[in-house]
Amino acid sequence: MTDHAPAVQPVVPTDDLAAAFQIEGWPVRGRLVRLGEVVDRILSAHDYPEPVAALLGEACVLAAIVGSALKFEGRLIVQAQGDGPVRYVVADYDTAGTLRGFCRFDPDEVAKASEGFARPGAQTLLGKGVFIMTIDRGEDFERTQGITPIEGESLSLCAEHYFTQSEQVPTKVRLAVGQATTEVGTAWRAGGAMIQVIAGDEARGSTEEVWERTRALFATLGDDELIDPTISPETLLFRLFHEDGVRLEGAQGLAAVCRCSKERIVAVMQSFPAEDRAEMIEEDGKIRATCEYCSTVYEIDPSEIEQPVA
Repeated sequence: MTDHAPAVQPVVPTDDLAAAFQIEGWPVRGRLVRLGEVVDRILSAHDYPEPVAALLGEACVLAAIVGSALKFEGRLIVQAQGDGPVRYVVADYDTAGTLRGFCRFDPDEVAKASEGFARPGAQTLLGKGVFIMTIDRGEDFERTQGITPIEGESLSLCAEHYFTQSEQVPTKVRLAVGQATTEVGTAWRAGGAMIQVIAGDEARGSTEEVWERTRALFATLGDDELIDPTISPETLLFRLFHEDGVRLEGAQGLAAVCRCSKERIVAVMQSFPAEDRAEMIEEDGKIRATCEYCSTVYEIDPSEIEQPVA
């Protein structure tokens, strides 16, 4: 026996987290996201067709990957819009670790696009359009926004193109969304990872060879590994980079939280003309508004809207 018990190492949860990872001695930075209950709550709030739910799941993972790297309080919004069956997809990440998202789509057009054997991806669902990432630092700052064309059947390709074009940072992204059957039923799961190379300089020298090797190892990462609840984040990274050593850093828990409220909806309705508000009143004399993100239905008495804004 010894006089001192060994130090207890903090346990990193398997699900609903975002974390950075570092390959020992390599000029490469990485991030990993695993989503379980969080993505299931977001996707299950709506009766989305499977391809639409998968697209929104990708957007949520991507928002968490990029947003969790921000060094200030604010929001990272990932959105894509086009002329395809899915008109609009958005995922909203708050640096407090909360996520929300939703899609607008035409059910008939999505059904037609889904007639093949493979799940239709981003370009098939969104058509011609744009991929947008927006950073919102609050009312005291202007929003910053980057826009690129929609490319490829995964939002991962859109993100890679965005970082290459807007920030000149070579980037690789993997995103995976699927359903898993558990003892309590079927639930959505999602995961993703991103690697970026640090540019070479006089002290570091060229980083091209290391980047090529990192990309080759990263390409072996399977979708099933990203969403498998039995594979811990540490195990996943060890499988990829065990020869050189890799460590997980700064894991942050994530939660599905919508910022909607009755007060916000009333404030918005107070900005509408009186005749528009009158048309919203239903037969029982109430106005009902449904949050696009979480599907919560708010019942409002017209007299509440007539009250002046505080």
